[in-house]
Amino acid sequence: MSAQTGISTARAPGQTGITAADPVIECVLVVDDSKVQRKILSALLKRWGYRVIEASSGGDALTLCAQHRVDLILSDWMMPGMTGLDFCRAFRALQRDHYGYFILLTSKSEKGEVAEGLDVGADDFLSKPVNSGELRARIAAGARILAMQRELKLKNSLIDRDLIEARKFQQSLIRERVRNFERATVSLLLRPSGHVGGDLVGVFPINKRRIGVFALDVSGHGITSALMTARLAGFLSASSPTQNVALRKCEDGSYTGRPPAKVAARLNDLTLQEMDTENYFTLIYADIDLVNGRVEMVQAGHPSPAIMRADGTVEFVGEGGMPVGLLPSAEFESYEFQLEPGDRMLMYSDGVTECPTGDTEMLEEEGLVGILERNRAIGGTALLEAIVWDLAEQSSEAEFSDDVSAALLEFHGALGLVKGKGD
Repeated sequence: MSAQTGISTARAPGQTGITAADPVIECVLVVDDSKVQRKILSALLKRWGYRVIEASSGGDALTLCAQHRVDLILSDWMMPGMTGLDFCRAFRALQRDHYGYFILLTSKSEKGEVAEGLDVGADDFLSKPVNSGELRARIAAGARILAMQRELKLKNSLIDRDLIEARKFQQSLIRERVRNFERATVSLLLRPSGHVGGDLVGVFPINKRRIGVFALDVSGHGITSALMTARLAGFLSASSPTQNVALRKCEDGSYTGRPPAKVAARLNDLTLQEMDTENYFTLIYADIDLVNGRVEMVQAGHPSPAIMRADGTVEFVGEGGMPVGLLPSAEFESYEFQLEPGDRMLMYSDGVTECPTGDTEMLEEEGLVGILERNRAIGGTALLEAIVWDLAEQSSEAEFSDDVSAALLEFHGALGLVKGKGD
């Protein structure tokens, strides 16, 4: 039994919870316009070992709540001016970093009145005149609630810390936000809607004249999606070509690229055979020839990329396709198109085109065209950040509800032929 709180705080070995050095209830606030009633309750509480502060009105009580860490409140319902009900409502509206247990003292017993008290935030009720045994039992019940709330808050803080570290790891999957390949520049954007997300973008060299650029979006949100994203990052790694399913090693030790449709098919097999998960993902993967501007691409359920031509026009290529990891018999097809010097290609997640711009409206492709046209004069990471800025300006939500990711390829054109493997 704690001398300070009057509530047992002993723990069995290995049990988590509030310790005697960190009592559940440190301060009790008694609110009553009757000085006699305040003194009776205060004397009882002090005898049980609690630190007690008093207020004669709801307004004075709110001032004390701003000055002290109040863990438990005993408040009379019927008071002149601000009633106990009004005080409870105002107390719940305060910005506090810990929960306060609120007990209303009342002679009211009608169910409708009790429901009203619960609706504004009261945790419990005590009938007047107060019975000391019942009061002590209600305080003990409140202490249990506060103990559970503190443990939950502690666990949540540990989870938040782990998620922050996970976010750092996920961001590290994109080692470079900008890659220059002499004849082209690739800029990458990854903006999870929470701590971690299911989007991933990346780029890797295939050989001296070809590069691979990809964007994928794992279904769902949170840790499960993020773990699957990390696994997929290994299958499209720029640092480990032997593990990259888009690359094939030649007899002379050099690498060449597999056709994009076969890359999607291989990822589909790996997802269904090696990953015990119900998640699937959308993918867009492009094999880009930096010498002649030819692009071979596979689209697997991902939004169609936007091609920003040098003359200012914007077009979308691709017809959708089947997501990866849904069906073992899924078929994927590659298609080709041409980039000319000065053209740009934007791969993006559905968090862009499905960004809410009203109660029932989304940005969609038409809205994205408007953003790209307004920001035509800028490029690289500045353009990607401008897209995010415009999305935030147009969004009807305080925060993005879905991950936002993008890969921007800027094709510079002839700077001298690149000779080497794959010519």
